[in-house]
Amino acid sequence: MSGQAGPIRYGSWSKDKPGWFGGLSAKAWTAVGLGGLPVLLAVGAHQWLLALGLIPVWAVLIVLVAVPVRGRSALRWTLDWAYRTGGTAIGWTDWQSHAAAGTAANLHDADLPGVLSGIQTHDGPPFGPLLVRPVIVSDARERTWAVVARLTHPGIGLTEAPARARMGTGLAELLEGAATTELVSVVALQIRTLPDDGAERLSWQRAHLRQDSPALARMATAELAAMMSQAGVRHEAFLTVVVPERRIVRQAKEAGGGVDGRARVLQGVMSEVEARLVGPVGCTSVTWLDSSSLAAAIRTGFAPDDRAALTTAELDRGIDPKVGALPMAAAGPTTALPPARRHYAHDAWHSATCTVLLPDKGAVMGALAPVLAPTAAGERRCATVFFEPISSAKADRMVGNESMSSELATEMRRRGGFKERAAHRRDSARVEGRDTRLSEGSALVRVGLAVSVTVPDTWSITDYGRRLEASVTASGFKPLRLDLAQDSAFAAACIPLGIGLPRRRGVQ
Repeated sequence: MSGQAGPIRYGSWSKDKPGWFGGLSAKAWTAVGLGGLPVLLAVGAHQWLLALGLIPVWAVLIVLVAVPVRGRSALRWTLDWAYRTGGTAIGWTDWQSHAAAGTAANLHDADLPGVLSGIQTHDGPPFGPLLVRPVIVSDARERTWAVVARLTHPGIGLTEAPARARMGTGLAELLEGAATTELVSVVALQIRTLPDDGAERLSWQRAHLRQDSPALARMATAELAAMMSQAGVRHEAFLTVVVPERRIVRQAKEAGGGVDGRARVLQGVMSEVEARLVGPVGCTSVTWLDSSSLAAAIRTGFAPDDRAALTTAELDRGIDPKVGALPMAAAGPTTALPPARRHYAHDAWHSATCTVLLPDKGAVMGALAPVLAPTAAGERRCATVFFEPISSAKADRMVGNESMSSELATEMRRRGGFKERAAHRRDSARVEGRDTRLSEGSALVRVGLAVSVTVPDTWSITDYGRRLEASVTASGFKPLRLDLAQDSAFAAACIPLGIGLPRRRGVQ
């Protein structure tokens, strides 16, 4: 970050996996070299016609491996298209919930489509002074355990620059603590901006409305409430802490083993995270979700208009315990159509999701605020930031490789007589600064950001997806629509379960 007066600009980031040389990884160079070996052997044997016939094949291989197309190589695009086409033809992309079909065996079992199909939930032991039982989320596919919290934060819109800097420092300290313990793999922060349904206001009015009030006053109050509900928006924030099984298994055995043992270890992590959230980060409340609250959060992720009914039922349940809670089996959609190339349809809604590429010039805190601002009443925006703390040993190795690659490229440019441009000097300074901060005890964190827009299926998702990308561009960032993976992208951006994008990453 810069140290000049005024808003702090954050920008000391780099590519996740920079190219080993010339922007390509060692695997890519190996594939190109092996692909050109037959050409060299033919030339060495003076078989010129065979060499001329193999050169176009080698050129096609180079294009498939080395030329990036919207964040993925041409070879990766071809493989992804083949996987998607084959899965659609076989019927793997068709999904219907057991509750909608009337075949749900256990209402406490999660029933979710796509990458969320491996999710299972368990009620943990009592936690905190109120002895609540936060739900423990296990992912059988990724072999992880997670807990989800609902955050209440005053926001940074009216805060001064020093207060924003303190909040940013508090978040950095939280991630550094996660990297030091080497237990947490992902910290996912999700923010939703959805239409205000007025459920809490309506419940309060029903409880406090005087029966002897004038009819005209009641009519005016109802009209004002209707106008406020149409124009108002509501913000929700969730934090998901994910711990891999391989990191927690030893401590879980010492804590008693099983789900309860893992829950006890997670409760220690929850206490540390909550202390930093309420303290330096500035949250006014942190509520770890139980099973019914998590089911409601998942359901409103798929169907935003269900929030009014779920909130009303929750408020009524505080008065009448006989009012039932939403079961986990009904948290997902009833049906999910095969994902289209550029959007995802779920029940009566459809969503468009894209990732956000960080700009080289950096960004100030709050720069993504326009992305969370709906452009029409009834539109829902979501943004999820994935923070992945990297262990000190791995971070030292990564920074060392970056430093070696930077020095090698600089030396080759100098010997070749090429001019060193400003971008080259900037990248070298970033690597040197990152090495310095790492030696001083700072943590290296991998960051990913996914944003999504959800509208009713009677609206044009093409138009609102274009509006979302325009908002990202106006914020100073670059959007990248996740074609052929909109179902996984929606789960990453809108469902607070810590399910991010696939681990497979290529070099751009």
